[in-house]
Amino acid sequence: MKSHFFAYLSRLRFISRWALMRNTATENVQEHSHQAAVLAHALAVIRNQRFGGRVDAGAVAVAALYHDASEILTGDMPTPIKYFNPSIRSAYKEVEAVANRKLLEMLPPELQGTYEPILEIPDPEIRILVKAADKLSAYIKCVEEVKAGNGEFRDAARQTRAALENFDLPEVTYFLETFMDSFSLTLDKLK
Repeated sequence: MKSHFFAYLSRLRFISRWALMRNTATENVQEHSHQAAVLAHALAVIRNQRFGGRVDAGAVAVAALYHDASEILTGDMPTPIKYFNPSIRSAYKEVEAVANRKLLEMLPPELQGTYEPILEIPDPEIRILVKAADKLSAYIKCVEEVKAGNGEFRDAARQTRAALENFDLPEVTYFLETFMDSFSLTLDKLK
């Protein structure tokens, strides 16, 4: 069996994020997925080291790395549209599920069982950390755009920060308090 799974995934770099916003720096889904994986791993490590958690940080990182894989088939739906109302949100979740099943079917049968939980993230603890990392990545993008003088991201930054705070996760609060201010600094000030 020939498989197109990884060839499809390699094309995530061609899917732009933030399509409805004027960007000073473009971002694609592949870049975002990498950042989300780094952040998800960090949140898992913080959970384990600071707050007594026992989550597999590697599993969290891998799930985050693949969390937007379905977008190779669906494209990136802008958040204001995706979450406009419960009907659209529900329909889009089903579209994502169908896309994930299609991706799984591209794999040889002996690999599908390994990738199914990575794409579908059935573990609620892993899922919430990946969602938090995804939102944290979006917040970092907003902060960096505002820092670059792009006022179009000001409202998005406020809304995304509020969404992060609504997660009510101590590891997210810790990250925001410990690491977030650095994203507003210039390279010279990071010394």
